[in-house]
Amino acid sequence: MKTIAIQILSALLALIVICSFSGCGQSENREPADVQKIVEEIAVDYGTYGAEANDRIGTLLDDLSAADKNAGTRWTKIMDIWRSPDLGSKLNYDVLPDGLPDSDELCIVVLGFQLNPDGSMKDELVERLKVALASAEKYPKAYVVCTGGGTASENESASEAGEMAKWLAEHGVDKKRIIVEDNSITTAQNALFTYDILVSLYPSVKKLAIVSSDYHIATGELLFKAESIIRANTPGNERFEVVSNAAWKAPSGTLSSMFQAGALIELFGDVKTAFEIYYDTYDIHELPPLFED
Repeated sequence: MKTIAIQILSALLALIVICSFSGCGQSENREPADVQKIVEEIAVDYGTYGAEANDRIGTLLDDLSAADKNAGTRWTKIMDIWRSPDLGSKLNYDVLPDGLPDSDELCIVVLGFQLNPDGSMKDELVERLKVALASAEKYPKAYVVCTGGGTASENESASEAGEMAKWLAEHGVDKKRIIVEDNSITTAQNALFTYDILVSLYPSVKKLAIVSSDYHIATGELLFKAESIIRANTPGNERFEVVSNAAWKAPSGTLSSMFQAGALIELFGDVKTAFEIYYDTYDIHELPPLFED
């Protein structure tokens, strides 16, 4: 429990630090409390009930559009992505596919994985890096983002992204191509903080390719697409396009729809509710029941 508490505190402090520097998109695109409440219900209903909640979600999207037209448009696009059977289904194992731009328009985003207590990388993270290395060699003009913060319980100086970047450099990737985002500890924060860095410092980047374990690709795709939708100046004017993925075939591992709901809620600014969902302390009965008795 002490480790979990440290991680939660670290996440909140990272969010505060990064937002004080960049704003974290906290402009007119972030939603007021009443809109956030509708968004939470949409996310939790779909995360809990899936397609059974579609009628309720349709009504809630109408309510959201009435409260804030732009928010309704954004969340409708996010729900279309989340409910699409294509989300995460076109997996490319071991290396990115042919046909992507071999230029600095492309950025390969490598999602982190919790470190060992001493700060060394677990085998799963090394396997993700092997996929990233093959992809970076295939597209030698693309940038490579390593994203993930300090998750080593006994080594405060280590970060997922820092260890990932060192490994890639040691295996021949030019350091000038490697971008380090080392403040995030959730996939939602991977998307949020990476967005800030790319917009601020890498204006050539337009297209993203996600690298992770196969069970994590759909969540990564969803969150990076959703963050770009949330942060667009106007709906339909998204800064980044997620165009592909490359996955390590993990022997096990899953992420539930309810976990994805928490991550989307975190992107919309409600970190407290998101962590309640992550740690399974969120009470679904706080929202109206989907089905009346």
